[in-house]
Amino acid sequence: MILAGDVGGTKVHLALYEFTDGDLKHARDQQFPAKEYSGLEEIVKEFIVTEKVTAACFGVPGPVREGRLRLTNLPWTLDSRELSTHLKIDYVFLINDLQANGYGIAELSSEQVYTLSEGDARQIGNRALISAGTGLGEAFLIWDGRDYVPYPSEGGHSDFAPRNEDEIDLLRFLMQKYNGRISFERVVSGQGLTNCYEFLREVRGVEEPAWLAERMTTGDPNAVITELAMAAKSEICEKALDMFVSAYGAEAGNLALKILSAGGLYVGGGIAPRILEKLKDGTFMKAFSDKGRLSQLLLHMPVRVILESRTALIGAAAYAEARAAELSGISPRAASVKF
Repeated sequence: MILAGDVGGTKVHLALYEFTDGDLKHARDQQFPAKEYSGLEEIVKEFIVTEKVTAACFGVPGPVREGRLRLTNLPWTLDSRELSTHLKIDYVFLINDLQANGYGIAELSSEQVYTLSEGDARQIGNRALISAGTGLGEAFLIWDGRDYVPYPSEGGHSDFAPRNEDEIDLLRFLMQKYNGRISFERVVSGQGLTNCYEFLREVRGVEEPAWLAERMTTGDPNAVITELAMAAKSEICEKALDMFVSAYGAEAGNLALKILSAGGLYVGGGIAPRILEKLKDGTFMKAFSDKGRLSQLLLHMPVRVILESRTALIGAAAYAEARAAELSGISPRAASVKF
């Protein structure tokens, strides 16, 4: 049995996988409120009941150094060697959460991905992955001539680059709000959507009806904005989502240029599937391909939206099995194949 984990600042999602005829088979999974636990070890011990786990991999937010990471949104320090010892699991690995998503892409079926732009599917080369959720994650999928090898990145924390008068004023607004430098994550993330909304209300003077103001204070602002924008029930919510999606597309295009992702770009994260209809209306693709003399290059890159919410878990499970097989010489995936 393989244990996979997706560790976030608010929740930890764990799952168990096994293999059937070479394919990953989901056994069970559970989510845990991270802040109610003292560490990952406590959560894993609660999750694993009687199963014998041979290898585990956890996708974590941030850069992993020599199997060790200190989380920024939780007072936890994770160490793969300590986890292996305390949990009595022979092989434990920590990888960046976007890297885990990258490994998961190779395991997805066509039904788990929506093609936003066909591009030129004949092209072979690097791929890019961008995922807006609680934060903004980015990763590179480097083509080595045989496989796509995911590499982590902290590109979501690079400087926000405004492209028009609205975004220039948005940058000024956010510099005052956060008292300094602004990264793309401040605009393209869950909080970024709310930031766009607040900018339109406070700087552009777009009306916020009393009933909407009440909903924004009593509910999850991002969920409220998304719901009303997608249902076309609020002008300010529609404008905020439009601003958000345009910035999302622009940064996706920046990432695609930086690694020359001829093999395409994947849009992951929790937000994209919820706003899929908005992504289809051309706003994202217009900003993605609006790169001056290199626009044609972007138009030839396929763009796909990941619909599967467990992609990071699937990727973590695949990575755990592959790395443990390299170290032990025993592959559960290969052993499950029937000839």
